Amino acid sequence: MILENFSLHGKVALVTGATRGLGQAMAVALAQAGADVALVGSSKPADETAAQIHALGRRTLTLTCDLSKAPVAELAKLVDDVVAEFGRIDILVNNAGIIRRTPAMDFTETDWDDVIQVNQKAVFFLAQAAAKAMKDGGEGGKIINTASLLSFQGGINVPSYTASKSAVAGLTHAMANEWASQGINVNAIVPGYFATDNTAQLRADEGRSQSILERIPAGRWGDAEDLAGAVVFLASKASAYVHGTLLAVDGGWLGR
Repeated sequence: MILENFSLHGKVALVTGATRGLGQAMAVALAQAGADVALVGSSKPADETAAQIHALGRRTLTLTCDLSKAPVAELAKLVDDVVAEFGRIDILVNNAGIIRRTPAMDFTETDWDDVIQVNQKAVFFLAQAAAKAMKDGGEGGKIINTASLLSFQGGINVPSYTASKSAVAGLTHAMANEWASQGINVNAIVPGYFATDNTAQLRADEGRSQSILERIPAGRWGDAEDLAGAVVFLASKASAYVHGTLLAVDGGWLGR
């Protein structure tokens, strides 16, 4: 039956940025589909998310890692810790990301480096570590990156974010090309304008918020739960022949 292909029973996932928002919603969705989930928080354990997953009868592991400062060895250790706890890793959701809003002419080196470190460098080296573990496990796996509408567009006052998310799109294609033959699917979700901490400044600006809503055919900001179906699909057997795809969940923004 087709619904069986969406089941994640027996699978183990690692989700970064899992303390709240989109990462929390995706982690819970994976657990609802049957996966055990390791949760990475940047400054504190994702205890609230873990509680929701425990309530579903799934196992969790909470890990803390400041992705803005973590060397490659520390990123690899996150994957090692998951394998040590659960015996395997089947799914990586590279969700964690940061944004700095400043006009390009005034942008600082610090704001550039911080965003590139979290949104681009950490994404690649976590994917690399997960892919090695998936290959060693002999069953392949699923790597799901979080891209952005600014993987396709320039944006305003967010040069490092745009650069990093454009890189995520390119890396998703590149890693898919290399790892598809080893049974590892690499894809990305492209969230549109969601009601998260990253968009709080935009939503607080009444004029800017209204102009954004007028551009979205669905007529509303996205809710974190709107990503549940997409992440389960890309994490499951149902997407076995999907490689290098950027799946937009944007209320129709890119189609406008």
